[in-house]
Amino acid sequence: MISHQRIRSKSLVFIILYFLCMAWSYGQEPNDCQNSVTVCGNSSFSLDVNGIGTQELNNSNTCQSQENNSIWLKINIAASGTLGFILTPASTNINEDYDFFVFGPNVSCGNIGQAIRCSTTNPAAANQGNNLTGLNATSTDPTNGPGADGDSFVSQLNVLAGESYFIVIDRPIGNSPFSLEWTGTASFPDNPSNPLITQPESTSLPDLNLCDNVAPFDDNSTQVDLTSLTQDIVNGESDVTVSYHASESDANINTNPLGTIFNTSSASQDVYIRIENTTTGCFILNDFSILVGALTNFNEPTLFEVCDDLSDGDANNGQSTFDFSTKTQEIISAIPDINYDISYFLSPADAQSNSGALPLNYTNTTPTPLEITVRIQDNDSGCIGYTAFEINVLDNPTANDLSIVQCDEDGIPEGYTTYDLNDVIADITDGEDNRSVRFYESFEDLQNNEDVIVDHIFENYMNPQTVFALVTNTATGCVNTAEITLETSSTASNDTFLQACDDDGTEDGLYTFNLEDAENVILSGLPTNLDIAYYETYDEALTEDNPIATNFTNTITYEQTVYARVENANACYGISRIELTVFQLPNIITQEEVFYCLNTFPETITLGSGFIDDIPNNYYYNWSTGEDTIEIEINEPGTYSVRVTSTDGCFKDRTITVSPSNTASFVDIDITDATSNNTISVIVSGEGSYQYALDNPQGPYQDSPVFDNAPFGLHTVYVKDIKNDCGIVEQDISVIGFPKYFTPNGDQFHPYWQVQGISEDFQPETEILIFDRTGKLLATLNPLGSGWDGNYKGNPMPTSDYWFKVNLQDGRTLNGHFTLKR
Repeated sequence: MISHQRIRSKSLVFIILYFLCMAWSYGQEPNDCQNSVTVCGNSSFSLDVNGIGTQELNNSNTCQSQENNSIWLKINIAASGTLGFILTPASTNINEDYDFFVFGPNVSCGNIGQAIRCSTTNPAAANQGNNLTGLNATSTDPTNGPGADGDSFVSQLNVLAGESYFIVIDRPIGNSPFSLEWTGTASFPDNPSNPLITQPESTSLPDLNLCDNVAPFDDNSTQVDLTSLTQDIVNGESDVTVSYHASESDANINTNPLGTIFNTSSASQDVYIRIENTTTGCFILNDFSILVGALTNFNEPTLFEVCDDLSDGDANNGQSTFDFSTKTQEIISAIPDINYDISYFLSPADAQSNSGALPLNYTNTTPTPLEITVRIQDNDSGCIGYTAFEINVLDNPTANDLSIVQCDEDGIPEGYTTYDLNDVIADITDGEDNRSVRFYESFEDLQNNEDVIVDHIFENYMNPQTVFALVTNTATGCVNTAEITLETSSTASNDTFLQACDDDGTEDGLYTFNLEDAENVILSGLPTNLDIAYYETYDEALTEDNPIATNFTNTITYEQTVYARVENANACYGISRIELTVFQLPNIITQEEVFYCLNTFPETITLGSGFIDDIPNNYYYNWSTGEDTIEIEINEPGTYSVRVTSTDGCFKDRTITVSPSNTASFVDIDITDATSNNTISVIVSGEGSYQYALDNPQGPYQDSPVFDNAPFGLHTVYVKDIKNDCGIVEQDISVIGFPKYFTPNGDQFHPYWQVQGISEDFQPETEILIFDRTGKLLATLNPLGSGWDGNYKGNPMPTSDYWFKVNLQDGRTLNGHFTLKR
């Protein structure tokens, strides 16, 4: 704290002035006479000039200049001597131009008279080697300038103790600051000092940290008493005054003092101290910061929630008791060496006035949530802090008392059965989320959390019997209790069955039953006005969970048992079994096509019942022919049907389409021969599907009736029915052709030349003529003979090409040639 520190060394005046000048650039600057800077001490200093304030140099000097960027200095002479100085611009650029003007002695602002010294020489225009200016002992001229006139220096002044002078420094060209060195023998009054400043060149005191202890305690405003600080700074000196200011500008020109006792305006406020010697007018500025804060060294309390309790006789009225001592521990937890008073209030105003504090065990009388304000006072520092937290009374979960009536269906009508209490949890809790339920045989067990009913499955040993449910909200931990009364009915209703064929279009063992069809049997012999509901399982029928619709599709294929619960005034009267059976339909091929060979008529074929995986003798048959046998015999195409019925009365219809087929009938055989690509095209008719082979009844057979590149000669065409394998028909054919050469050289290979494809059955009246190259007839061949042997009149003909002419019996004439090779 600054009130406990004393500093006994003086600071240098040029540093103080430097900081003052820096502040003037954006405070109230010393551009005018009335704001002039009082020069104290003989130390050199550095300054800057910026702006002119009010123009005060017009017609006041012989150097023909005025203020451009100026600063006013006031000189008080403490000891007689010479007054001289050297002004050095920070920049050595010769164009950086500074001027000055001296007024006095003992003139006043507004009546400064004419300058007794001035210099407005332009160093560049005067061809100077530097841009320095000032008063010195070697110059004799009182003035020089403007422009190229002079050398920037004029003669120094002889001054007397008690005199005062104004020096105006002006910068018409450039933008650099300047330094000022005093060179005369006269001296200035000493500036005052602050004994609390211990570090050289320091102008700041330590921060002053204060608590906000003035209501309201969270606005960062509190009272500051600087009386003790003032006394420490004055340190018994009679000619020293101290004032405090909110800005450096106010401190410089000594306006708007804050006083010794004042209220802060923000959490962090800078204060400027003006320390002035009342005899000389010299002053210095120091500064420090006031930091204001509320007490914050505590933990923020969290939401405080408790369950509704019976402390006021009602566990469901939203009122409960809160123990604030737990919050006190939470607020100060892990904070060492504290001495706090902590109290609780219903409003911030009560907390600030410290009235109406709540008891530590507080029972709310108004609905929650409520905000509680906490007042925290540090007994050591006096600082006060505030915080708040919310209290809330949590609702207890719903716990409905229930009565369950269940049938005794174990075959022993003693009134005992098994209860699945899981099935009534939703009824107890109204289906609320985040609920857990535990069941106990007695309320004492519930209170002691002993002998929990395992898995909620309970076998009663009294009729009726009461068990107890503890309902817990798993999100909040709040609990409630309910009583469950168990009552067992030992009456009975009739079991029955429903059966159906699986004829709903999908043979999957599933069928939609109308369960109401079983009611006549179930209620037979029982009192009137009974109600029936249906369930998939016995346990669900017992607990009345998940009833099913009367139109029920079995979920287990072919055989399933469901249950009918019979009630009298909502009490269980009896539970009946309903056996549901879905009979399978005969597993037969329902559609089939077979073929009958018309060429085998009147032979018959057999049509069967089409069973896939069963014994046909287990069924009854009704054929469209009127027969009732497993199979029938038919010998004509047509559509035949049979109804196959099981001993359960379930049936399925089978339809057999008998399509005709037979062997092929030749219509025509078209032959293209005597070419390089002989073809045979077979045309047949018939109801069958046919394939074709050449020369071999065993094949290979082809689907196409056309044979390409058929060799010349005699052939047999075979046609086979493949639709029903009704048989093979054949036809002999001839393909006319001739060889290109023959070799009658005695080796038994190609000894004769003859036209092929002619026989006793095919064009036996054909004429064949052989010629040489000159057209001479060499031989007339017998078409049924072996052919020409290559001789003419017994003599062998030479190797050469020979010509032929063939007049076929069908009227065609063929001409060509062939080669005889020897």
